[in-house]
Amino acid sequence: MITSWADIRFLSVRMAGLVRRGMASLRERGFKATFERLLARLGRRGVAPGTRPWLPAEAPFAPFSIGMAAAPVASIIIPVYNQFAHTLACLRALAAHSPAAPVEVIVVDDGSSDETALRLPDIAGVVYVRRECNGGFIAACNDGAARARGRFVVFLNNDTVPQSGWLDALLGTFDAFPDTGLAGARLIYPDGRLQEAGGLVFSDASGWNYGRFGTAEDPRYSYVRATDYCSGAAIALPRDLFARLGGFDIRYAPAYYEDTDIAFAVRASGHAVRYQPASIVVHCEGATAGTDTGSGIKAYQRRNQTVFADKWARALVDQPAPGTPADQAVVRAQRQVLVIDSLTPDETRDSGSLRIINLMRLLIEEGAHVVFLAANREHTGTPTRRLQQLGVEVWYAPHAQRPPSWLQRHGARFDTIVVCRHYVMREFLPLLRQHAPQARIVFDTVDLHYLREQRGAELSGDPSMRRAATRTRSLELDVIAGSDVTLVVSDVERALLARDAPGARVEILSNLHHAAGPGKPFDARRDMVFVGGFRHPPNTDAVLWFARDVWPRIRAELPGVRFACIGADPPAEVRELAALPGIDVHGHVPDIAPFMEGARVAVAPLRYGAGVKGKVNLSMAHGQPVVATSCAVEGMHLTDGVDVLVADDAQAFADAVVRAYTDAGLWERLAGNGLDSVRRHFSPDAARDVCCRVFFDRG
Repeated sequence: MITSWADIRFLSVRMAGLVRRGMASLRERGFKATFERLLARLGRRGVAPGTRPWLPAEAPFAPFSIGMAAAPVASIIIPVYNQFAHTLACLRALAAHSPAAPVEVIVVDDGSSDETALRLPDIAGVVYVRRECNGGFIAACNDGAARARGRFVVFLNNDTVPQSGWLDALLGTFDAFPDTGLAGARLIYPDGRLQEAGGLVFSDASGWNYGRFGTAEDPRYSYVRATDYCSGAAIALPRDLFARLGGFDIRYAPAYYEDTDIAFAVRASGHAVRYQPASIVVHCEGATAGTDTGSGIKAYQRRNQTVFADKWARALVDQPAPGTPADQAVVRAQRQVLVIDSLTPDETRDSGSLRIINLMRLLIEEGAHVVFLAANREHTGTPTRRLQQLGVEVWYAPHAQRPPSWLQRHGARFDTIVVCRHYVMREFLPLLRQHAPQARIVFDTVDLHYLREQRGAELSGDPSMRRAATRTRSLELDVIAGSDVTLVVSDVERALLARDAPGARVEILSNLHHAAGPGKPFDARRDMVFVGGFRHPPNTDAVLWFARDVWPRIRAELPGVRFACIGADPPAEVRELAALPGIDVHGHVPDIAPFMEGARVAVAPLRYGAGVKGKVNLSMAHGQPVVATSCAVEGMHLTDGVDVLVADDAQAFADAVVRAYTDAGLWERLAGNGLDSVRRHFSPDAARDVCCRVFFDRG
């Protein structure tokens, strides 16, 4: 529903842009490919899958089994005191959703008087420990940890129902973020509402379960995040670290604030406490102790707040003041950066996605809180979840309203806003100036579109393409003039803008790649590969030229060799190349590492384009020599014969491929020098200075 003039203006600019780009796409790609791009651009307004808790069916007790590993990675410790029905539901959930990680389950019975002692020994695979008398939650947990054999201790309340994948996600936090000392689950109520997305502690030692009673799929609660503490209902710590910290502090006995205390101790030891939203655990809050803090065991919660305040008085000085809005308390003094692109990036599909994802990684490493908004507001499943697992706050419909409304609500948060692609910036720039006047506006060209279109028009000789390129130039230079900083990927593009936009501040932020290493040696590799998404017209032109004009010459010299063509959305004319001898058209391949590590030579036969070519960087990052055209290596700090072979006509290109494929000495020199070039010019470390300068005002 359109609600304002800002909506009308935004939508009119968007529709005009879609029409113009649609006409250009029809000329370059044809009707079918253009229609598919239009659907992707408009999006389906995908919504994150709902959190519908799995709960075991109620049934009379019957013996069952839980798998126990001889060498567990994790020891799941469940303290219990009566409430056998809850314990049974928890154990049934563990049996129904066995984790991939080897585990042992230790149930510590804290002196129960119900059927717990009778039934638990009949559950195979459970290590049953019975305490002689009731000592409270802390004593039971510490006893269980003393018996643990796993590398991690995982504390799980008996009134929980862990969901499928909960433990593997929780443990995965330690691999993804090696500084993690404690990881906590997303706790939800049995009705699916959110109970906690990590905990906040204020300067008076009071606490708050972030997101309490909210929608579990809200973007604010769906990304990995450092937090003050996580409720002890479902947390994991390295066993050695838990032991070094002395376990749960007994001064809080029998219970309450011990989880907050251990989290502060973890942070004081130099480790991080992280909330892991992919680990989902239903928690029947208060099933054992109730919720009344004025009486019973729950009264210790109020007493222990004072104990905690005395112990951590120095650390509490740096905590937010009571009454600070929760969303503000979560982010604190971090620099907030908003990234806007047309679609959610997917690093398995194109190099532009890999570049923007690695930029977000770099910003997070430097201490920024990164927020991402796709112009189509679609939750794209796995790509969206990948960003959330990096620690990016990703917004999508229906939680993200139309951009005018969303920016009206959130614009004041941001210190810097980076928008990718000129047609996206054209839609958003007026809104950003209106709703985020304090923010530095950064235009990321990705590549200079008008330069690419001009070169395509020159190659085709099509007057209509030449006119379209002139129009794109005008639009792109207009948003450059309206932005505070413009990012380009090479010296070539910066030099062009020095002429075409002399008043603009232009910085080079090139492709970002982590060097994967040399991979397999020469003798262990065979065949050749091309990687590039086919929504990008230069890739289609490149593969068709290579297959029709170059490949027959290569096959004449190397009759047994095969060519793997990899890239999403290949048009019919590319798919038809599979009929040619030795050519395999794979389309989208989610994991291209086997091709990067196993193919002997990569080709980049682009005849036009702009920017820095991710396909060249990608191969070199895997120790794979590249044969490319002059256009493909433009602005990449490469030297023909040293770290790449360059040729522009069909025979010279074929000869270069054959040389690289058959000469082991040349192959090894190109592979080593190419890998070194990636480290020097295209690694995150190489981009760190410009990132700090543009986004943090450092240097």
